[in-house]
Amino acid sequence: MIFKIVASKAWREACREGVFRGSPDDMRDGFIHLSAADQVRETAAKHFKDVDDLLLVAFDAAALGAALVWEPSRGGALFPHLYGNLPTASVLWEKPLPLDADGIPILPEDIAA
Repeated sequence: MIFKIVASKAWREACREGVFRGSPDDMRDGFIHLSAADQVRETAAKHFKDVDDLLLVAFDAAALGAALVWEPSRGGALFPHLYGNLPTASVLWEKPLPLDADGIPILPEDIAA
């Protein structure tokens, strides 16, 4: 399973269209940034501190096919990058990400630490 942290409004718009084309950062970089279960906590803290009204959206990595490429990123770790649109119909689940007292998104308990 892989994950995308996304603004609720952007995800709702994507669901109406049937595809998520990416955040401004994704569009700038030419791919959609995703995280594995062991990466999503650090991604949330590093890139989404003090950002309200977020969702954590889960996908089956295999369902995204050849457009999903694992590439070196933070500290040399391989991160999933999607070269193409993310079909909203492929979502396994989505959950809200409230912020803790320090402004860090609180991940669901069933996500790996």
